[in-house]
Amino acid sequence: MTTLYITVGNREQLCEDTLQFVADVEGGIAGEVDERSILQFGTYDDLVANLTPLHLELIQAVAEQNPTSVREVARLVDRDVSDISSDLKQLEVLGILSLEEGGPGGAMQPVVPFDRIEMHIDYLSSRRESRPSQ
Repeated sequence: MTTLYITVGNREQLCEDTLQFVADVEGGIAGEVDERSILQFGTYDDLVANLTPLHLELIQAVAEQNPTSVREVARLVDRDVSDISSDLKQLEVLGILSLEEGGPGGAMQPVVPFDRIEMHIDYLSSRRESRPSQ
């Protein structure tokens, strides 16, 4: 299974988590192993700016309907082709989908290369910071 993990926050924690995952896999501790791709945003504002409700709708439409062209995606979500084209290019830059050659008449075909997308938002509560270690 190929999963895209979307996170917000601390790059150091991401490195630690990734190293722990690798150690678990190498030590035989991890359960089902999947291909991991991680998209990390530095702030919540970055996340919200890049994964708008319209972008999430596009990702879902492409993943579920397997459209053969940008024009078909525009029909699926009832939006203008030029707006959809711009949004799909932004999602491609983020690595959430790809635009591949091979659609009808040479059209670019959007493809979501993930079986699932998971989002993890971690925040440090001021209450958690003040608790003594156990």
